[in-house]
Amino acid sequence: MSDSGTLYGVGVGPGDPELLTLKAVRILQSVPVVAYPATPQGSAQARDIAAQWLTGKREIPIAMPCMLDRGPVNEGYDEAATAIAKELAEGLDVAILCEGDPLFYGSFSYLLQRLADRFPCVVIPGINSVSAAAAAAAAPLITGEQRLTVIPATADDDVLRQTLLNSESVAILKPGRHRPRLLALLRETGRAKDTFYIEQASRPAQRIVKRFEDIPSTPGPYFALFLVIKSGDSTESPE
Repeated sequence: MSDSGTLYGVGVGPGDPELLTLKAVRILQSVPVVAYPATPQGSAQARDIAAQWLTGKREIPIAMPCMLDRGPVNEGYDEAATAIAKELAEGLDVAILCEGDPLFYGSFSYLLQRLADRFPCVVIPGINSVSAAAAAAAAPLITGEQRLTVIPATADDDVLRQTLLNSESVAILKPGRHRPRLLALLRETGRAKDTFYIEQASRPAQRIVKRFEDIPSTPGPYFALFLVIKSGDSTESPE
């Protein structure tokens, strides 16, 4: 293992290239090989964010089909791990780009599982979408003794309902086609007044909606989230 290359999981942040850390930039400038998730059509958001630091790099796109069936998705990770392992075994360092943070709902986690037992690995944390959205809305997520729950929009109604009822602050990630259902649950649980809706945080297309009534009740984009933040005295302890 000592003669092999190092695998880097590099968080490139939520979208704004200026939000990459100094360490992420240094690693990207130093490695000869970069890999990143890409759609079957070739779109690669993580690469787009880090593009200015990738000149002259050998690139390994990781084709990720957009489907619920984990079979083809796992095959994609298996194939990518094989290609990356070949580079590492030849002594070349490889950086895997990941939007947001590599270990916060990050695709890097699946490659780490496949490669960490064979090669040295270093993870460079990145700014995640929840932090970026809170910053965009200038809304403190949690203070004092409050609790924050992060949950994907794909969770079923009962899980989302209990989360909204029992947590001071909730981040609901990647609403997409679930947006109408989420709006109904937010009304039902009395959390409408606590809700911010943010699309494309930190990107040129960033959109912030602070009035619940202004959030469209139609399916929306994947790169968005709801922040549900308890209002009132932040020094109160949770019951």
